[in-house]
Amino acid sequence: MTDGLAERQVADVERQVADVAGRRADLEPSLVSGRTYATRRRIGRVDAPLVLCLMIVMIGLIPFNLIVPGMTDLARPGIILALGLFGWWFITRFTTHLSMRGPQPLRWALLFFMMSILLSYAVGFIRGLTTMEANGADRSLLFFCALAGIILMTADGLPNWQRLRTVVNVLVVVAALMAVIGLMQYMFSVDLTQYLVIPGLQSKYDALGFMMRGSSYRVAGTTAHYIELATVLALALPYAVHVARFGEKRWQKQLALVSAALIAAGVGATISRTGILAIGVMFVCLFPVWNWRMRFNIGVLSVLLLGVLAGVSPGLYRTLFSIFSNASDDTSVSARYERYPMVFSYVAQHPWLGRGTGTWIPPQYQILDNQWLVTLLTNGALGVIALAALHITGIVLAYRALKRSANDDEKHLCAVVLSTQVMALLVAGTFDSLSFTTYAVVMALSLGLCGAVWRLTHPEPQIRTSTTRWFLGGVYRPEVTR
Repeated sequence: MTDGLAERQVADVERQVADVAGRRADLEPSLVSGRTYATRRRIGRVDAPLVLCLMIVMIGLIPFNLIVPGMTDLARPGIILALGLFGWWFITRFTTHLSMRGPQPLRWALLFFMMSILLSYAVGFIRGLTTMEANGADRSLLFFCALAGIILMTADGLPNWQRLRTVVNVLVVVAALMAVIGLMQYMFSVDLTQYLVIPGLQSKYDALGFMMRGSSYRVAGTTAHYIELATVLALALPYAVHVARFGEKRWQKQLALVSAALIAAGVGATISRTGILAIGVMFVCLFPVWNWRMRFNIGVLSVLLLGVLAGVSPGLYRTLFSIFSNASDDTSVSARYERYPMVFSYVAQHPWLGRGTGTWIPPQYQILDNQWLVTLLTNGALGVIALAALHITGIVLAYRALKRSANDDEKHLCAVVLSTQVMALLVAGTFDSLSFTTYAVVMALSLGLCGAVWRLTHPEPQIRTSTTRWFLGGVYRPEVTR
């Protein structure tokens, strides 16, 4: 019996050594404070990935209209947690042993964007604002700080691939549950969000309800709008495809495959051109990194899903086809073009810095359904350049990480995060994307992942393995002195 126990212990050690050999980068020590070394294999009781996972759950599954009593719409639990992430990251910059070492290009792109926001914020108050506009400016500034916290803590706070995959897995599961809520609303015409009551939170707004488009109802699930649900699910879909292909265990792959089907069906239930176009962008971006077997499997599954959709809900299938075939006659499309002369007359008054961050507030002003136009109005040409530069920086970082990746798993994940930023560039032209908190949070998370994969694939160990020391004690502390 003793010999058998010894053999099992030896086998366990051999498996651990094999795992270490496969993750050699995680064992490269990085000097983080004085004479202390730490490795990225350390797991803290409370770390950035854990907080990010909690934020994803809160922002995705708690209805958008439930907030902390007596506060604004930014008092959604997920947004409050995101503001905490911003404070966490900012405080660490005042120390040498807590802050992340090594360069991160995404920080500079975000700094440029935040500076443009602050300049336009100041310009607005110099111009003179109404009470509603002043409140809108303050709200927008706080919200951009929350998004900055998500981007920075995702880019700098994910210590290794294992923790990054944990965040991705949580995002996929939450998106699948959001899709299930939307599909049940579509099938039974019952707003399930009315029954999602969280003790201690109050309803700020009434739910959007159902809207007839063609012969089918549109659904918004836990989000504020049909387009928002479509874009959130579209951003999550490539992650579901990734886990379905590269999940660590068989059950994870199977669960992710079911989640991907639910998410795709959820996009269809929103009857949104934006969501379907975003999925098309995903296929274009991921097609080059798929092998022929993967392309064949995705094609077959897509045809099967469309066939099931046509059989289960012929009305939805016809409606989805008609929103593209009759797009030229759609009033929602023509209304967007009709607003252009009005928009550019305002832009001519303040072309460079805009009329002030967050000062274009519907219903006081018209809904533009175009984030680029909203940014041009409120933050000027500088704001548009800064926002585009933020997305393009994420794309470039993800592409460089893809070229440096050592295996198919990492390459595909880099292509996935790249595709989400291309999608974000597109959908920003079809609705006021940064006015919708759930979408903006998921987009910021994906942007931060671009910075994370760039860092984790960097050839320099001091950049790739640099990590912050956690606020609370770790499960174990592999720290040694020189």
